[in-house]
Amino acid sequence: MKKPNKRKIINDPVFGFINIPNDFLYDIIQHPFFQRLNRIKQLGLASFVYPGAQHTRMQHSLGAMHLMGEAIAQLRLEGYEITPPEAEAVRSCILLHDIGHGPFSHALEHSLVKGINHEEISLWMMQQINVEMDGRLDMALEIFTNVYPKKFLHQLVSSQLDMDRLDYLSRDSFYSGVTEGTIGAARIIKMLNIHNDQLVIEAKGIYSIEKFLVARRLMYWQVYLHKTSVAAEIMLLNILRRAKELANSGKDLFASPSLHYFLYNEINEKNFNADKDPLQHFALLDDSDVICAIKVWSSHSDIVLSTLCKAFTNRRLFKVEVGPEKFDDSKKEALINQYSEYFGVNKQEAIYFLGEETVSTDTYSPEDDNINILFKDGTIKDIADASDMLNINVLTKKVEKHYFCYMRL
Repeated sequence: MKKPNKRKIINDPVFGFINIPNDFLYDIIQHPFFQRLNRIKQLGLASFVYPGAQHTRMQHSLGAMHLMGEAIAQLRLEGYEITPPEAEAVRSCILLHDIGHGPFSHALEHSLVKGINHEEISLWMMQQINVEMDGRLDMALEIFTNVYPKKFLHQLVSSQLDMDRLDYLSRDSFYSGVTEGTIGAARIIKMLNIHNDQLVIEAKGIYSIEKFLVARRLMYWQVYLHKTSVAAEIMLLNILRRAKELANSGKDLFASPSLHYFLYNEINEKNFNADKDPLQHFALLDDSDVICAIKVWSSHSDIVLSTLCKAFTNRRLFKVEVGPEKFDDSKKEALINQYSEYFGVNKQEAIYFLGEETVSTDTYSPEDDNINILFKDGTIKDIADASDMLNINVLTKKVEKHYFCYMRL
């Protein structure tokens, strides 16, 4: 007979004491797939800009689980039935929502693995855990894929006002030291209600939502899409793509067994889910595999790979220019010629010393999903219509920026 786990309390610097309410959730946290999140930074390469941003995806997931518990308690106070199995399922769902993230957030998705996003991998990993746990995650999977009848449960996990966002804004603001991202998560949760099976915010919480949206915009441009973070990510992507190119040509590269698997095999959506090998290798891959490889590749005989790795390791990052339009091709061509001559490489190889990224984001998009405000007379209004702040409507507009990054000689 299995002994019950002891009651666990986690001391979280953002929300204080977090309770793990039962053995099942504790067993999920103890699963190797989840423990891997403790070896993946939540903000990827943002620590190049904000040295305090060293927190992990595990911390974020535990915080989101805590907020989910608060949201469940609030909705029950409002008179809505959330059964104990539903509460357990939605908590386990938010706990596992980020489980498919690779090292340094999206770096792997855009370099070594083709056409697969972390949401798909999260689903596959949850399905694997479900098999091992004899179907205990069946309801959580239904909530995650939005087929469970109570649609508001999915919204608590994934929407424009989900527990994921409430935690990451609070946590990322705290650890980066960017106080502009501070939000009133507790106040927002206290204002939660349900109308026609959809999450709504009571009218007296409208100012908290306005602050939440403005904070989200500031965090995106000041932290998540900071030009130096983008430059570091482009440099990392170029390193991994160059390593992949060398691996494809038969060159010998140092790598951990899991990183070696993705370097020397062509992994796409079709074969990723065809057998257990890719998933098992992915589950052993974290930030340390990539960092260790980059340190060793700094002395590789390939001048492109070693130069990029040395620069990355020692924080000699690409110079960044940001503009409203794409940069002129003649400037790129001049730089490629310069790199080709300086490093003694061909133009195809010289391309690795620069990169481009076009980033667009709208802080709030009513077309995707609404944040609805519930008034005392029972009427519902979208926040963009309910707010008397001009900048809420401004936040619905898509902002696009073009980043041009290149190595300084």
